[in-house]
Amino acid sequence: MSGALAEVGIRSVRPPGGAVLLPHYAARMPSSPPVIVVGAGLSGLACALGVALGGGRALVLEASDLVGGAASYSGGMVWVGANHVADRDGVHDSLALAEAYVRELTHDHPELLDEAAMERWLTVAPEAMRYWEDVGAVRWEVIPDLADYHSQAAGALEVGRYLTSAVIDGSELGEWRDRLRVSPHFPVGTTYAEMHIKGRRSSRLEHGENSEEYGLAQHGGVPAFGKTDTAAATRSDADPLTFGTGVVASFLARALREPGVEIRLAARVSGLLTDDAGAVIGVEADTPEGPQEFHGPVVLATSTYDWDAELVRDFLGLEPEDFSSLAPTSVRGDGIRLARQAGAATARVPATHVPIVPGWRSRSETGVSNGPEYALPHCLMVDATGRRFCDDSYWVSIVSGALAPDDRHLPFFLIWDEQHHRKYGLGLTPPGGEYPVEFVRRADDLRALGTALGIDGDQLAQTVTRFNDGAVRGEDPDFGRGSVPFVQRFAGDPQHEPNPVLGPLSEPPFYGTRLLFVGTGIGSSGVLADGDGHVLDDNGAIIPGLYAAGSVAALTTTGSGYNSGFALGRGLTVAYLIADELTTA
Repeated sequence: MSGALAEVGIRSVRPPGGAVLLPHYAARMPSSPPVIVVGAGLSGLACALGVALGGGRALVLEASDLVGGAASYSGGMVWVGANHVADRDGVHDSLALAEAYVRELTHDHPELLDEAAMERWLTVAPEAMRYWEDVGAVRWEVIPDLADYHSQAAGALEVGRYLTSAVIDGSELGEWRDRLRVSPHFPVGTTYAEMHIKGRRSSRLEHGENSEEYGLAQHGGVPAFGKTDTAAATRSDADPLTFGTGVVASFLARALREPGVEIRLAARVSGLLTDDAGAVIGVEADTPEGPQEFHGPVVLATSTYDWDAELVRDFLGLEPEDFSSLAPTSVRGDGIRLARQAGAATARVPATHVPIVPGWRSRSETGVSNGPEYALPHCLMVDATGRRFCDDSYWVSIVSGALAPDDRHLPFFLIWDEQHHRKYGLGLTPPGGEYPVEFVRRADDLRALGTALGIDGDQLAQTVTRFNDGAVRGEDPDFGRGSVPFVQRFAGDPQHEPNPVLGPLSEPPFYGTRLLFVGTGIGSSGVLADGDGHVLDDNGAIIPGLYAAGSVAALTTTGSGYNSGFALGRGLTVAYLIADELTTA
């Protein structure tokens, strides 16, 4: 074996005394070794906390020098059907409606849906979220006015299924505050309630705010701008943590109060230890003190594969020029490689159904940005021929259109006019601001713009002419841009008529940039695991002693469908189940 997949080795060893110890029962024994949790993201921290609360011990090994993983960079949305928080807010929901919604999303690939895992997740999730709140790991709040973003699907709700943590002050973390990963993509310190739709970047800026005062917030995978509430930093809670950073901080603060939880940073697991029967009984890790072995059942909680080019190519078929990520660079497929070396199977969700979003190169900390600009009026997307290929306001349509197996449309480009520039800006560039010349091309006419971008300028001009004919009427007869209710409501410009998503490209100069797909730390494909987090081999058999929680495990619970918050909701549910199994006699 060569390349990245050969980086992780697996070595067969016998536990002390030569006896075969079944890891499944290890944490139940008074003298047993700790549960080894690989990864200190949200699922890993929750699992470790659950183990400690159940009377066991947990050792968390984190490859980077920060805690939080991909969840810390996220919007902190936790999707849970029929949850107790919505119920106490007077929102009617049921498990039957939630199941109908999930099934609707996966109808085109029913073979990818693990029925048992879906039922386990939907049924246990409300119980798990109540448990995490009861033990003080989090104070849940319903994200206000946020609808399921496949709003046309059966079972969809207008509000109530998205939970997030109430504000937590960073002082609760003590010295670990400096070890917490803080999102560069969201205005941490501002709440959803404060920044919801009224806080979206509009056509008028007050007080001449600059780009650093803006942050991104993803509403169901379709990002919407939110202006950072600068007053938040001056409130009595001087270090308010919100979004994914806040959710992680809340679980971390609770875990730090448990003597049964130990977290080691800069400890990258390099291999799994097995007994003669193939059961996983521990790990090898590279630590600041040198290589070490740790014995105990192993929970993989390493997120997905965004920063490993070989795995991106394997699962998505994308090269580096067409893919980047908003996830931390520590999200590099370690858990997938470890599981494969132990004989685990992987499950694949088609690239056309993975929750990746269009983005563009920028001068941001991560070198890439994404935002709602593609869903706002006065812009469209084309491929290298200068033709449109999808509803270019809706990421679901963009991904399925651009990555269609027999008709890919790569590279692809965002084209917009001066109206868009003046009203909305782009990423870190505020409305009317100066775009980075190394990424954005400008021309006085569309043919010249096409030439500058390396696309067919004549065809681009024809495409825009046809698009404008419908856009002035608020219609898109070719691809239905502006027809998805969720996009209209949460991503468009409510001040623009007759359609908040559609406007003609009619005012020069014109602008364009090459787009790429941006990962969010949710790869959909990954390690094959059942609904209780047991890692499975190619025959569907459980690999003893090996578990998977979070996005390292393939999203077979939802098949080919996705809604923002599915990943965190499932991760916290499976972490709850794993901890319960490993600590219940």
